[in-house]
Amino acid sequence: MADEHVHGAPQPQAKDNLIPGVKHVIAVSSGKGGVGKSTVAANLACALALMGAKVGLLDADLYGPNIPMMMGSTTGPEQKDGKIVPVENYGVKLISIAYLVPEETPLVWRGPMVHQYLQAFFRDVLWGELDYLLIDLPPGTGDVQLSLSQMVPLAGAITVTTPQEVALHDVRKGMAMFQKVNVPLLGIVENMSHFVCGHCGERTEIFSYGGGERAAEKLGVPFLGRIPIDPAIRDGGDTGHPFVVADPSSPQAAAIRDIAQKIIAQVGGTGKEGVSIDSLLKKIKQPFTNN
Repeated sequence: MADEHVHGAPQPQAKDNLIPGVKHVIAVSSGKGGVGKSTVAANLACALALMGAKVGLLDADLYGPNIPMMMGSTTGPEQKDGKIVPVENYGVKLISIAYLVPEETPLVWRGPMVHQYLQAFFRDVLWGELDYLLIDLPPGTGDVQLSLSQMVPLAGAITVTTPQEVALHDVRKGMAMFQKVNVPLLGIVENMSHFVCGHCGERTEIFSYGGGERAAEKLGVPFLGRIPIDPAIRDGGDTGHPFVVADPSSPQAAAIRDIAQKIIAQVGGTGKEGVSIDSLLKKIKQPFTNN
């Protein structure tokens, strides 16, 4: 099936365009930690790449950078003409502070240092031509979020939550922050939505039900979808095999692909509608070949 080209509204141009080859920058956020934000970011990036888009993933969670491990690529980037060449795995270009700082070294940085490193991840990395650059933000509302909104024009932000009320309370604060800095809200993803027993098929709402959808309705933003909880998701993150690549026929992978299509429809870009499982399996020739 031919690629679908959708042209969204033009983004406002910054005075100094740090990433001229990138069409759409999308922030992946969460109001609090522990909701699976980085897992969603990694799998969403892979899903977009499998749909035919050129994708980058910037790990801006400077204090807890997990993207290299989740993407199965822990070997650091190379340099070319004084610039950083992003690491690439599963068709996604990657950069993270984890490549540049020893694993057990804690980062104790104030705002100006955070701003400097985030700017370098845009200005000094050879991203090239990309349809989408996803940015995995740290939880909450802080220096990284503010710096990001000032540096590059954002196509929008998605927020990841779990269904229970304590997580949704923080979602509302996080989305209000994006509204204050005029970043479009693309919607809410409800992660760890429910569990289906692999033996009896019984569905259990571990963290309540429908909270993400209710929050989206209350805030007047799109509800992008639910991702079921499954041990395979944790396995994929620990071993560097994103579940959308490792098990494309799973309900979790189907949910991520549906979310990706909804984002494409909102911001415009390149993607394939109705991608079949067979075509995905053919595309994944060596799914577990890590850098």
